[in-house]
Amino acid sequence: MAEEIIIVQGNNVLTGDVVVSGAKNSALKLMAATLLGRGTTSLHNVPLISDIAIMSEVLRCLGAQVDRQDHTLVVDTAPVEKWETPYELVSKMRASIAVLGPLIGRFGQARVAMPGGCQIGARNIDMHLVGLEALGVMFVTDHGFLEATTPHGLIGAHVVLDFPSVGATENLLMAAVVAEGTTVIENAAREPEIVDLVNMLNAMGARITGGGSSLMEVEGVPSESMHPCEHTTVGDRIEAGTFLVGGALMGGPLTVHGIDPSYLRMAVMKLESMGCDVQTGADWITVRREGPLAPIDIQTLPHPGFPTDLQAQFMLLAARAEGTSAITENVFENRFMFAAELARMGADITIEDHHALVRGVDGLQGAPVSSTDLRAGAALVLAGISAEGETRVHNIGHVDRGYEDYVGKLCSLGAEVARATVDDVQPSC
Repeated sequence: MAEEIIIVQGNNVLTGDVVVSGAKNSALKLMAATLLGRGTTSLHNVPLISDIAIMSEVLRCLGAQVDRQDHTLVVDTAPVEKWETPYELVSKMRASIAVLGPLIGRFGQARVAMPGGCQIGARNIDMHLVGLEALGVMFVTDHGFLEATTPHGLIGAHVVLDFPSVGATENLLMAAVVAEGTTVIENAAREPEIVDLVNMLNAMGARITGGGSSLMEVEGVPSESMHPCEHTTVGDRIEAGTFLVGGALMGGPLTVHGIDPSYLRMAVMKLESMGCDVQTGADWITVRREGPLAPIDIQTLPHPGFPTDLQAQFMLLAARAEGTSAITENVFENRFMFAAELARMGADITIEDHHALVRGVDGLQGAPVSSTDLRAGAALVLAGISAEGETRVHNIGHVDRGYEDYVGKLCSLGAEVARATVDDVQPSC
């Protein structure tokens, strides 16, 4: 059986300019929010990635018309009459759970399959449910589906999240905008993608204040007063951070365009502390390095802390630093699966619980490796560029979920990277 892989010839070159795509983690939730608009919404700067294609199919299954014109999605949710999402689609991508809030807001009920996605941790949806229950939603689980009803309607409430979960904050927002009265969300997620969603919901007629802070207030409006809008997705800070790590690893200079530098403040600080020179402008960041990489101490935390989605990329940087780095993963318990693949290329990494000790090595060697999740796949390709010889990255479907034309962009920066279809060779015993 044939398999598509990424083949990397290590040439240690990554320099020039690259434009980042729209944020995957924002665009998916903006698409879900169109369900509240009952009409045609235009979303600009939407990345061409497989996760967007899956969410488009989720919306179509609900009855929406979804058309793509280059990087613009035109979504007409006026025909939507269903409130059930199919397991076949939701099981492929956990972000599909984002339709739960807007379906409840629009219909007062929903039947949503339990989500799937990257195998990097439990990603429990209990906080979604507890928060929505505070608004008057009742849930039952039926054969792998969540069934939601609102027997007394949606009523505003004061909700305190145990953890600033991005997904729980988003689902709460999309239900609370049409709840009767005022909803207060305490310990809300503060990610830039949350702010992007708030801006779009307000453009649709919602009344939300406090976006980007840990305390948000939502003044409910009648469901019928929500309307379509036109909105542009923010740039993808994780894609930008991935390319910046590549520039730091290879030396650069490398400039990413289309990103607000404030979205990556913590990552930029860590790059500087590792010996990189970082310059920023209104919507660009440039990284270059002439000396050796210094070791680093990183702890992943919700925004504005260090993003877990950049942990694998910075572990790669730490693997080439002069000295020993410590990385603590506080968000997803399985995110260190990447370390075993990087070790196949010669990295020296010791894992204990949610801590990783990374001892820098002089160089990496090309090897066959496999993407364990979306960000790990992208980091393994960068590792291959800096390694000696050829690296073959398998299971690249993960990469396609979140990076638009990753290979093409890397090639434009001087890397020797190509996609190839190879026969899946069975081992002989």
